Amino acid sequence: MIEMLESKWSEWLDNNQEIISQIPEKPGVYMMHESMKILLIEGSQNMKKSINEALMEKCVSNSTRIRFCEEANYDQIKNKLLSDYKKRHEGNFPQCMS
Repeated sequence: MIEMLESKWSEWLDNNQEIISQIPEKPGVYMMHESMKILLIEGSQNMKKSINEALMEKCVSNSTRIRFCEEANYDQIKNKLLSDYKKRHEGNFPQCMS
């Protein structure tokens, strides 16, 4: 299912206010990274609001890139992405998720 959504994903974009202002206030999934390490995989009913809230957290505030996908079934996609991530990282969640 994730492969089918690949074309819906944005490119990895610089994490700055100009880019964030262009993120839709729609349901979807997003990922943030710093130095090629995924910090956060999250889903929300309103991506823009959720991303702005996440950036206020110390761990995520240093993220440098962001990627997102508009998706009504964001919980399902988020859970699949987290499951895949944990399989590749010895059962660990991304750094800013506990």
